[in-house]
Amino acid sequence: MALQDHDLATACAKIIGADNVLTEETARDGYAHDRLPYANFRAREGARVGTLPGLVLRPRTTDEVAHLVSVAAKADHPVIAYGSGSGVLGGIIPLGGEMTLDMQRMDQILEIDTENNLVRVEAGMNGGAFEEALNAKGYTSGHLPQSLTISTVGGWAACRGGGQESSRYGKIENIVVGLKAVLPDGRVLEIRPLPKRATGPSILDLIVGSEGTLAVITELTLRIWKLPEAEEALVFALPTRQAALALAKRIMQTGLHPRIVRLYDEKETKGRTEGMDAFAARPVMANVVLAGEAPIVAAEAAVVREFAAEVDAVETESTPFDAWRAHRYISITKQWLDKGYYNDTIEVTVNWTQAAALYDTIAAQVAELHEDAHFSAHWSHVYPEGVCQYMTLRLPPMDQSKALPIHARMWEIATGETLAHGGSIAHHHGSGLFRGAWMDGEHGVGMDILRRIKAAIDPQNLFNPGKLGFPPRAGAVDPYRDRHADVANV
Repeated sequence: MALQDHDLATACAKIIGADNVLTEETARDGYAHDRLPYANFRAREGARVGTLPGLVLRPRTTDEVAHLVSVAAKADHPVIAYGSGSGVLGGIIPLGGEMTLDMQRMDQILEIDTENNLVRVEAGMNGGAFEEALNAKGYTSGHLPQSLTISTVGGWAACRGGGQESSRYGKIENIVVGLKAVLPDGRVLEIRPLPKRATGPSILDLIVGSEGTLAVITELTLRIWKLPEAEEALVFALPTRQAALALAKRIMQTGLHPRIVRLYDEKETKGRTEGMDAFAARPVMANVVLAGEAPIVAAEAAVVREFAAEVDAVETESTPFDAWRAHRYISITKQWLDKGYYNDTIEVTVNWTQAAALYDTIAAQVAELHEDAHFSAHWSHVYPEGVCQYMTLRLPPMDQSKALPIHARMWEIATGETLAHGGSIAHHHGSGLFRGAWMDGEHGVGMDILRRIKAAIDPQNLFNPGKLGFPPRAGAVDPYRDRHADVANV
């Protein structure tokens, strides 16, 4: 630990207590990266993508966060807010010995407002514990990502996340209605939870999705919903991907409110439907779940069955859906990583008009990279205007000098083709460190606006520098120093 960090540790200990200031290298090492696959690939060879955090601080209150940020600002020492490290884009990787604020001691539900169907919760609360506590009171958060049990509520908002039931309840930006956050100068921003406003651009939307680059979120007010009284799960075998996409589009544009719509390409369908005769002739699966008041569920299910018949779908038993639901919070990526594979997932969004073409284009180009390159996809979040395409890309165990250039090219293909097809490069994982190179392509002139906002709010570049396409601080490590020539070498 550097001398400056020692002085900071002493100052911070006066605010949160010495037990909540982690200085030992072994403790800090646990905060050096999240679940970014590239970082895990490099870690297998003993390499680090960024640096260790200079200090790890564990505040308990908004006031403590504000005081710690004021100390950091005075010392001109950058800060990274940390939920539980479940992100997959490197959003919490230090690039220059930043101080890490571990928010997990701020883990309480502060109020459940049953009159207005709102909940006020601290940002560091574990997502699984949060949902369980709401369920016990007869409510749901409506936000159920695969990372539910390993993520925090504040992390959902910081990364603009999306749960598996977003087609009904919306993504987190549709669920958050108020918050408290600490700004880089130590002031506390409070946005009151009101239904709607017409008072200029949304400050709430500026903070939600900013991934700790503009503010440290400490408290959130979210919408909640009564648990549905009835549910019906429908599983269909369809002849083509195009038919499945057409079915989902019809459901959403008709104004139905499905709890879940999940479509799988042929590869992912096959792995989930072994031995089921219906899928021999119809190799694409769609799962549709209706929920709510019993009469509404029955009516919507009848309409969905009519739409399915129009695209030559056959209804099957619910076994594949039941199996998915039983394991919905288990990471598949980690299972492949543990076996030495190079597994990654990329989720993008695209309008219905380009969905089929985007899949076909990426699949064809990835297949040309390596004879054993795996590409598959499912569509797990659907909306009236389009769909989230969630892709899995994988290479078998091999030397990293061969694998990493192909992995880099996979990202270039998937992200570049998404932009070329008019899509967005991220649906719910956020942007973090790894998507920074494509942020100008995503936002165009808008990225210049965002950089100016960052410079105005955070002139010292204290908060999570080098993420979201924002500049790193002077002296920061290049996280891709071993990767620059990768794409050219494929």
